[in-house]
Amino acid sequence: MKSVVITGVSSGIGWGAAKVLTQRGYRVFGSVRKPEDGARLSKELGANFVPLLFDVTDEAAVRAAAAQVREALGGETLFGLVNNAGVSVAGPLLMLPIAEFRQQIEINLTGVVVVTQAFAPLLGIDPALKGPPGRIVNISSVGGRSGAPFLGPYVASKFAIEGLSESLRRELQLFGVDVIVIGPGAVATAIWSKAEQVDVSAYAASPYAPALDRFRSYMLAGGAKGLKPERLGKAILKALTVRDPKVRYSVTPDPLQDVMSGLMPKRMIDRMFGRGLGLIK
Repeated sequence: MKSVVITGVSSGIGWGAAKVLTQRGYRVFGSVRKPEDGARLSKELGANFVPLLFDVTDEAAVRAAAAQVREALGGETLFGLVNNAGVSVAGPLLMLPIAEFRQQIEINLTGVVVVTQAFAPLLGIDPALKGPPGRIVNISSVGGRSGAPFLGPYVASKFAIEGLSESLRRELQLFGVDVIVIGPGAVATAIWSKAEQVDVSAYAASPYAPALDRFRSYMLAGGAKGLKPERLGKAILKALTVRDPKVRYSVTPDPLQDVMSGLMPKRMIDRMFGRGLGLIK
């Protein structure tokens, strides 16, 4: 049975990927931070799902989980590693507490490096293992190519994932391990659909308050129209299995909008955000 490690499977894209892959006969080792989430998912996804308990920022816990997976593989290589776990920190960059910015980068970027270093040997870098080299899939975002206002920390982490993946892909050619990026648009996940719960009260007296209210409404609308997590699960399965994968897959509810945003002049997009959110007086 082919095995895949996916981080952050308690909900959203990670959950969608775990569901799709287990249904297709893959064994999924999925990371959660709470034992009760692991128990819930084991019951929901069945015998092909194995929970791993760790936070991506806890290096010791991640390495312990990698040792657990190594033992379960019984000398075989890991088929795939999906770096999905992440959070979204919102707020105007000029006023955002630096601790929140650091947390964003620590989870979304440094955490990817921690997990990759721990699990990459299982993908075939360790010559003692038998089987073909595996693949790494890093989950980026439309925010890895275009920066929305008030999501600066999240956007910074995803732009960094794009560059990190490119460097890593070129380094891992030595071992035959490929690195593929998936850039989702709006997905019906907590990051989008729970925008209503984002606390922006700290900025209520700031000049950004009206624009933040509009932006939160935009996020809620995006979540309501977002793709189902299983759609991203299918994209992840494709990235792991297709014979000649692209280096990056963009998966959005409106592909034409994604293409246009890549072609439109940046100043024009600036004005669209400015007028839409009231940032241009």
